[in-house]
Amino acid sequence: MIKPRVQTKNPIPLYQPLPIADPIAQSDSPQPRRVYIETYGCQMNVSDSELMTGVLTRSGHRIANRIEDADVILLNTCAIRENAETKVINRLTQLSHRKRKQEDLILGVCGCMAQHLRTKLVEAAPYVDLVMGPDAYRDLPRAINSVASGDPFINLKLDKTEDYADIAPIRKDGLRAWLTIQRGCDKMCTFCIVPFVRGRERSIPLPILVDDVKRLVDEGFKEIVLLGQTVNSYNDGKHDFGGLLYAVGDVDGIERVRFTSPHPSDASGGMIDAMANCAQVCKHIHLPLQSGSTRILKKMHRTYTAEEYRTLIATMRERVPNLAISTDIIVGFCGETEQDFAETCDLMSEIRYDSAFTFKYSPREGTLAHRSLEDDVSEKEKGKRLRTVIELQEKISHEINQESVGKTVEVLVEGESRRQSDNYQGKTDNFKTTVFPKENAVVGDLVKVAIESASAHTLVGRITV
Repeated sequence: MIKPRVQTKNPIPLYQPLPIADPIAQSDSPQPRRVYIETYGCQMNVSDSELMTGVLTRSGHRIANRIEDADVILLNTCAIRENAETKVINRLTQLSHRKRKQEDLILGVCGCMAQHLRTKLVEAAPYVDLVMGPDAYRDLPRAINSVASGDPFINLKLDKTEDYADIAPIRKDGLRAWLTIQRGCDKMCTFCIVPFVRGRERSIPLPILVDDVKRLVDEGFKEIVLLGQTVNSYNDGKHDFGGLLYAVGDVDGIERVRFTSPHPSDASGGMIDAMANCAQVCKHIHLPLQSGSTRILKKMHRTYTAEEYRTLIATMRERVPNLAISTDIIVGFCGETEQDFAETCDLMSEIRYDSAFTFKYSPREGTLAHRSLEDDVSEKEKGKRLRTVIELQEKISHEINQESVGKTVEVLVEGESRRQSDNYQGKTDNFKTTVFPKENAVVGDLVKVAIESASAHTLVGRITV
């Protein structure tokens, strides 16, 4: 059985904000401001933007739907890959022109990139007024007030106790709600910057989360997605992740429960039991592999071997029939040989993932790999290997989806197809995008769809009785 890693030390905080009784309620804002938030990155960033919206509206500010209407522009950023940071820097350059025309415009950078680049961000974009890490969102009203008074604001403190459990996020209308159950990461993979920008793991108590789910159901959400950097390492001291899945699945009115992204080392029997026995927990799991070579996994500090991962997948498929599995693959990691890469391709062919997110390795400043491992695979070779795994996965995905032709699947209707306005699209229980004529269905319905054709990415069919 795969064993979890030992917890690691928390990075030293850079800034300790001045204590006040309630930084949200006592914002003392001279005037309500209109705030526009742009979100970059993963679902955790989307969830954090909803949290920021909750903090800001609670303190009297308003959220602008158009950037043209904003007095404050906040970029909520990602630091996982270098191209995400490049995109944000380019966006800041664009916004600097707007700031020159609108002198009182407040421009801020929040989230993981702010935490990662720190002083470099201020040097690259000196016109930025406030810089805040992901544990500092309570200070947003005070930060805006400070900048409005003429003082820039920086808070990059990592807080091992901050979970925002008492703040209600404000979500956009829809069917799927993101619910953060755990923040931070203790895994310390050598290629990953997340532990340094989001701090140590901490979990929100189960009773609070169950109440959150009940409220989301009352608000009309049909599907809840539980979020965490290593979501299945959830433990509030009394309940583990399997217990949480059962508790959330038992909430009256909930149609579907998903979660992302789990770590193979924390794939407990309780989690698998809940997936097998709780009807509301979807039969899909995104389980990052990263490499099929045990030698490379060890260099990555992934805390499992290829054989342990293979055994885990076999156990899950035995316990959870019709389980769909997606994954993450990194090619060209430090020291990856042709043999290591071949082992990745072999394992992909053996496991047969339903889909995969594939990436070329790029060193991230501040990670252990950047400090101690040589990035010795050429960009040309990385590109070649990436194309190989993409082609392999496309073939496998197409073959798997063809198996659905002639079958009937249950789909949650999410909205119009992006390509054809007379069609709806939605997701199956195992997260397959499905397109079908609207007929008499409405958004939010669970409908039966007979699948008539399929590509590597989409199922196509018609509603059946």
